Amino acid sequence: MVTVARRAPKPRFNVLRTIAVYKLVKVLLLLALAYGEVRLSDASLAAKLVTWASARPLGLEHDVATRFLEWFSGLSASRLHALRMVTLAYAAVFATEGIGLWMQKPWAEWLTVIVTASLIPLEVWEVIFRPNIGKAAVLVANTAIVIYLAWHVRSKTRR
Repeated sequence: MVTVARRAPKPRFNVLRTIAVYKLVKVLLLLALAYGEVRLSDASLAAKLVTWASARPLGLEHDVATRFLEWFSGLSASRLHALRMVTLAYAAVFATEGIGLWMQKPWAEWLTVIVTASLIPLEVWEVIFRPNIGKAAVLVANTAIVIYLAWHVRSKTRR
């Protein structure tokens, strides 16, 4: 009697898929940001935001909205266009990473290691010179992703 060795089925939701979801959430946030950049070109929306922020003079919303609107209104048309293109380019890269990781493709693991590791020095700079709990959390998450994926890719190539 011959027995057939069966491989255990891959888990339906593993670390790679968790990272994929993280990347795809980033895509959604970047697309929302790009949409917001386009919408803020409309003067009536900017006026509504100023009114909304003015109604909360002591809140954090007032400070954040005011700073953002001042910064955004100071950008030239060419800088706004460049900002949109960079935002959409990052969204495309993160979408490629996320979909590739969801499908558990080896090239996506390598791409994610390279892209995420290349952004870590910028994130470290941001945390050092403009510290913020959100920036620190993103730095920790991206560092963990790079460490895990580097280990995962190296362990797969050793087999």
